[in-house]
Amino acid sequence: MKKLVDRTFTENKIQLIQSGKSYFDLFLKLISDSTESIHIQTYIFNDDETGKSIVNALKVAAAKNVKIYLMVDGYASENLSEIFIKNLKNENIEFRFFNPLFKNNNFYFGRRLHHKMIVVDAKYAVVGGMNIADRYNDCPNIKAWLDFAIFLEGPIAKELCILCWKTWNGFKVNKTLEYCKENNTLFEFKENEIALCRIRRNDWVRTKNEISTSYIEMFKNATHQITIICSYFIPGGIARKSIKNAIKKGVKVRLILASQSDVKIAKSAERWMYDWLLRKNVEIYEYQPTVLHAKMCVVDEKLVIIGSYNINDISAYASIELNIDIKNANFAKEVSKTLNVIIKEDCIQITNEVHHKTNTIFNQLYHWVSYKIFRISFFLCTFYFKQRE
Repeated sequence: MKKLVDRTFTENKIQLIQSGKSYFDLFLKLISDSTESIHIQTYIFNDDETGKSIVNALKVAAAKNVKIYLMVDGYASENLSEIFIKNLKNENIEFRFFNPLFKNNNFYFGRRLHHKMIVVDAKYAVVGGMNIADRYNDCPNIKAWLDFAIFLEGPIAKELCILCWKTWNGFKVNKTLEYCKENNTLFEFKENEIALCRIRRNDWVRTKNEISTSYIEMFKNATHQITIICSYFIPGGIARKSIKNAIKKGVKVRLILASQSDVKIAKSAERWMYDWLLRKNVEIYEYQPTVLHAKMCVVDEKLVIIGSYNINDISAYASIELNIDIKNANFAKEVSKTLNVIIKEDCIQITNEVHHKTNTIFNQLYHWVSYKIFRISFFLCTFYFKQRE
């Protein structure tokens, strides 16, 4: 793979975290160990057992005078009650719904806040695809949805802190960024711990198209193999062209996709793509144990891309997305091994034979209609009933 040259890469210590108890244990430990500030930004925050455990930890941190800022998406988290929000504010926990771009008394037009991250003391951060809800945790008799995040320690946490603060203030920041800018911590990592990381964002309002660009670069520069695990894989024209060109160069492309999905129309639309993908010799594997919600890829065992971005037009054009690009061969090899185990132990390969056995004319029609609906939905998906202030 050609070397990516970008001055925004910084040296950080990293760890891959899978959804379930280990992820939320880390989340709670970061909150418990905080001394100055906590930023949490998430698409979904449920008032369930997992959400309550996070809130209880935040209350303890707030009692130690830690500054806490919790921002959730106004559409996906609209079910949070007024009592829930009032209780947070009574405990000195700052809370906001992500605001739309335009609004009136009945509707608003804007984009979704699809970030999933926590930043603590501008030193530590976790970025990934997990929301705060029981479905991502290991609850009794329920297996967590499959997802991944990256735990980061280093200067990138300061950058993420600034991003959180800007998002919190609607990108109209006239105040001093306090702990973000003033944190001049010197990190001392062993050489074998260092990974080069950079923040990548998509936000059409702020003309940010960095994640989409990373994926285009990935397909263009790959020389051997690309493995993508993605929950709603419905690539647009540019992405399909990039896949086709990569395969023409001899790059092996593997997809780990959902077998069961929380958005049935998205899965149906995805299956409409199977004919095209199989014709291009893309390997397709469907994850069986539970819902797959991950958004990650590994390229040539050198580069890993992870975050909130799904490869479809909604992520590309209608949501605020956050990813991390990671360059480290040892880490990429470990991620590749993890994905190989998932393919071997938890997936069924969708070959041409398997696909044609289930792809009746009625299924084809259903998948085609779903695909058309999903493709146009991103034009409408930023138009919602107005949420509470």
